[in-house]
Amino acid sequence: MIEIKVPTVGESINEVTLLKWTKKDGEWVERDEVIAELESEKATFEVNAEKAGILKTVGKEGDTLNIGDVLANIDDTAAKPEGVTAPEPAPAAAAPVATNQAPVTTVSNDIKASPVASAIIADKKVDTKSITPSGTGGKIMKQDVLDALNNPGKKSFASDGALFSRNVRQEKMSALRRTISRRLVESKNTTAMLTTFNEVDMTQIMEIRKQYKDKFKEGHGVNLGFMSFFAKACAIALAEWPSVNAYIDGDQIVYHDYADISIAVSTPRGLTVPVMRNVESLSMADIEKKVVELAAKARDSKLTAEELQGGTFTITNGGVFGSLMSTPIINIPQSAILGMHKIQERPMAINGQVVIRPMMYLALSYDHRIIDGRESVSFLVRVKELLENPALLLIGKDPVKALLEL
Repeated sequence: MIEIKVPTVGESINEVTLLKWTKKDGEWVERDEVIAELESEKATFEVNAEKAGILKTVGKEGDTLNIGDVLANIDDTAAKPEGVTAPEPAPAAAAPVATNQAPVTTVSNDIKASPVASAIIADKKVDTKSITPSGTGGKIMKQDVLDALNNPGKKSFASDGALFSRNVRQEKMSALRRTISRRLVESKNTTAMLTTFNEVDMTQIMEIRKQYKDKFKEGHGVNLGFMSFFAKACAIALAEWPSVNAYIDGDQIVYHDYADISIAVSTPRGLTVPVMRNVESLSMADIEKKVVELAAKARDSKLTAEELQGGTFTITNGGVFGSLMSTPIINIPQSAILGMHKIQERPMAINGQVVIRPMMYLALSYDHRIIDGRESVSFLVRVKELLENPALLLIGKDPVKALLEL
């Protein structure tokens, strides 16, 4: 009998939450097979069986465990049951298809319904959002659809579908949600946060994507999204306005001669902020590949502690959810965060004429203790300039002005 203990996952992490058992008590497990998922305050990770044998679970799902606690035992002397085969390796996951907005990335759930319920939904064209599932795992059953049809415009929040419910539920906060809560309050309470706004005409970027998206995909194996344009623009602007890329440590200001840009990624378990290292040294294709990689890891809870630490600046995109404008909260200890938003066609005055242009509001929240108004506004104006004239991303300057040495 061997003990499987909660592993050490970081110097500052003392406890984890047992999210779920992927193998049941009494089941046979192969060596290195995943038996459980744990969640720390920074990431979710898997625990593997150290030897093959019969699993004896100790912890329960939802338990808070200390580092070093016994999670399970494995009877490695037990005989392998007949008919049990080793699990086949999982097929390689297909690369997520990029949408016309950059991450934050979310995970969609397929609608689950019984055959009869599906037939009624299709025949009556029932909006599935009006249906309260009562089946196992959120499955829509026949009676759920009939209840929705018999009560048009009425919706129950209760799991049993009862109208006029007064039920109240309590659920323990996950370690990740507690960390998000603590960090957001700490950010609001310890920084002199202010937000400045601007807007960017996305015409040129959208034309480039339209013209080159197929060749880019063919040449690099990844879609050309918006994040590469924004990340490169921010990297150039961060070099020109170093205080936006710095943070306060006691009575010292720590500057960074590189751009490690964090990207906010929304997952079912909460917000994670993985980091792209040395964005200033990456190509557009490198950035897009990294975005896809980090988004996939966030979705599958595979991010490592290292991938979540050390960013110098953050980009978040509420536009994927339809946000038109927001004031993002600084990702401490960083000093600034750029908020992207929904692209929306609006009438704009161009050279005395009203024309329709695809516009996006930009928001820069910054720590006024280290970044002055001139620096924050100038940084955002520079990002706007680079995005509206993507050719500037190549050398950071207008080609004609560079020629004339202006």
